[in-house]
Amino acid sequence: MLTVDRYVDAPPEVVWDILVDLEAWPKWGPSVAGATADGGVFSAGARGNVRTAVGVSLPFTVTDFEPGRRWAWAVAGVAATTHEVTAEGSGCRVRFGVPWWATAYLPVCAVAVGRIERLALASPK
Repeated sequence: MLTVDRYVDAPPEVVWDILVDLEAWPKWGPSVAGATADGGVFSAGARGNVRTAVGVSLPFTVTDFEPGRRWAWAVAGVAATTHEVTAEGSGCRVRFGVPWWATAYLPVCAVAVGRIERLALASPK
């Protein structure tokens, strides 16, 4: 897995909440226009749909979920990004991982972690 990460001077809980808030996804995900989870719950095994920035809706399944720490998913049945938050110093490190064959997606992930930082720093602590 190839990764991109960034230190964020915000509590890990704040960053985690941004990562699992489906309404926030379009604010930080350059390739995401919207998302819904079946039953409105985003957790282990959750299924839903993600709408891409170009308007295509794709099904997703959460394949790995450690509350407050990490989640990964498959989109349209294909293993996709991992999302991780680790406490570090007075803040945390947010890390996205992509499969080796998706190397070209790393710059998109780098933009996403920068946007997550901005959202976290603007959030009341």
